[in-house]
Amino acid sequence: MIENRTFRLVAGADEAAFVAADARFQTEVAYQQPGIARRTLAKGEDGEWLVVTNWWTVEQAEAAPVMTDFVDLDTMVVRRYEELPG
Repeated sequence: MIENRTFRLVAGADEAAFVAADARFQTEVAYQQPGIARRTLAKGEDGEWLVVTNWWTVEQAEAAPVMTDFVDLDTMVVRRYEELPG
């Protein structure tokens, strides 16, 4: 299962501090969760951020903590996709 999470940072957020905090979250929290296969952070040209996470099951994705520091929660959109064989 692939989860795409898009969002913007809160006004005035320090991007470098966010990237550092996200790297710590990824290592110390995300990769300790059952069912996680891969997680990637990316930034779009328009200032939107994307976290792509591969999970084994939807239930594992739903149970996992999410880093919300720096994130404008009103802009967060989560989409989940089932991987197809092929």
